[in-house]
Amino acid sequence: MATLPITKRGAEKLKAELHKLKTVDRPWVINAISEARAQGDLSENAEYEVAKDRQGFIEGRIQEIEGKLSAAQVIDPSALEPGTRVVFGSTVKLEDEDTGDSVTYQIVGEDEADIKLGLVNIGSPIARALIGKDAGDTAEVVAPGGLKRYEIVTVSYL
Repeated sequence: MATLPITKRGAEKLKAELHKLKTVDRPWVINAISEARAQGDLSENAEYEVAKDRQGFIEGRIQEIEGKLSAAQVIDPSALEPGTRVVFGSTVKLEDEDTGDSVTYQIVGEDEADIKLGLVNIGSPIARALIGKDAGDTAEVVAPGGLKRYEIVTVSYL
């Protein structure tokens, strides 16, 4: 399996979710299945079916997170060599060349991405257009609304 880049913060978030699934959710669903079994006939027991479905989801999510963590290449942006080049984990302030609007994005892994928080997936069109460029360069992004041009104002490693 190929390595997946993830920030230190993203890895900690996945580890916290995994811990919760194993220590809270898994025991809860096992208890719910036991209680549903105690009610008798399982063929017409909706609580049993719901608990079994939930158990399947929890176990699947545990396997998914463990797989991602085992393939993860954890990158701490604050430990990167300071410079002006856009790389994974860097925070980039952009200015739209048409409107003059400014936006700030951090380039993160797939599981961390949240555009509302300014976290963009490394595989997104905007991130692909920015990677390898330096402060002062112009990045062209093919967006659903057409071609957008952004000037890279600053690059930081937070």
